[in-house]
Amino acid sequence: MDQSVVGPGVPLTDAQWARIEPLLSDRTPKWVGRWRGHREAIDEIAFKFQTGTQWVHLPEKYSNWRGIHNRLRMWAVDGTWERVFTALVAQADADEDVSWAVVRGLHDRARSPTRCRSPQNGAPAGEPGHHAVGRSRGGLTTTIHFAADGHCRPLVFVLGPGQAGDAPAFTDVMARLCVPRSLGRPRTRPDLISAGKAYSSRVIRDHSRRRDIRAVIPERADQQANRRRRGPAGGRPPACFRRCRRRQRADLADRRGLTASTR
Repeated sequence: MDQSVVGPGVPLTDAQWARIEPLLSDRTPKWVGRWRGHREAIDEIAFKFQTGTQWVHLPEKYSNWRGIHNRLRMWAVDGTWERVFTALVAQADADEDVSWAVVRGLHDRARSPTRCRSPQNGAPAGEPGHHAVGRSRGGLTTTIHFAADGHCRPLVFVLGPGQAGDAPAFTDVMARLCVPRSLGRPRTRPDLISAGKAYSSRVIRDHSRRRDIRAVIPERADQQANRRRRGPAGGRPPACFRRCRRRQRADLADRRGLTASTR
């Protein structure tokens, strides 16, 4: 993946655009004025999510926000964003630029405009399940669960309702981890999984052990107490490489603005 400096207002480099351009649909407008340049549109979309600015408050140097928002929505519906994401990850893997020490456990909640609390539980009546809308203490929310490589770059993500826990989404996230390769089958198994205490369950550890994946997951205090209370029958504590876990947590903290800016 391109390691060029990125930030609010920094446009795509020529190298980045050369990788993305062939993956975009509708590159030739059917009539004059239908599309503003795709490259400029992506710069504007990136600025919006990097800064968390509302659509109507985009700087005047950008084009009409309605057109950019419509393109963002249309590319989400027709699968353009997913196609670009998959192709870029596959290319990075081919360049041996993906660290397969997968980090799991960072998630963010995107809230709806309303912040009023309601005694109701779960999604609103009639809300389709695939919309991933749930009701938590902040109102209607959606949780983003994703797995990132050792450099904290997302590899796969799953949307879930806001009130859902982290651990139940683990198997869904790992099942969707699939990086295509030019030769052979796609890669679906990382070398290592690093996650927080929320993922310290027997189901997750058995899943990792069954797939021959090393799990770097610290034990919760109640699990440690239960194991000590059972004495020799409690077994040995699971291995947790503290130095590896500490470094990855620091990297995630540095990059938390990636998801926080989308609130």
